[in-house]
Amino acid sequence: MRRLMLLCFVALVAHAAVASAQKPAAPAAPAAPAPAAGLKASDVAGTWDGKTMMGPKDSVVATWVMTVAADGKSWTMTLPNRAPIAARIVAMGGDSVVAEMGPYESVVRPGQMVTTRSTGHFKGDAVTGTLEGHFASGAVLPGKWVATRRK
Repeated sequence: MRRLMLLCFVALVAHAAVASAQKPAAPAAPAAPAPAAGLKASDVAGTWDGKTMMGPKDSVVATWVMTVAADGKSWTMTLPNRAPIAARIVAMGGDSVVAEMGPYESVVRPGQMVTTRSTGHFKGDAVTGTLEGHFASGAVLPGKWVATRRK
């Protein structure tokens, strides 16, 4: 009889241990909110007046007008007294656009051809960014730029 009682007690303890191990998991934390949607063509469409700065004192080296079509498929930059330069959109996400233009004749180094790669961060009717001018000679010049959308 003692053996039977001991066996029952062991079985009861084992059952309790297994049952406690099968407790339901704690409720999961609520899902994080979905990230904000990225830029759409309508967010950047329009005419933007901009300037490019270089050097330690951010000297303005060029002014320009950027035109973005309503569908976002056509981007052009026009420097004073020059034909429009088409921009190729390399990437677009979040608040940012990466574009490449050129080769075209440099404003900073007349007579030399340059291709620029720029990144812009849009916020409403303003955009700020950085750029690198890659010259045919292999030289690379960094710069900054800002623009505002015409009303």
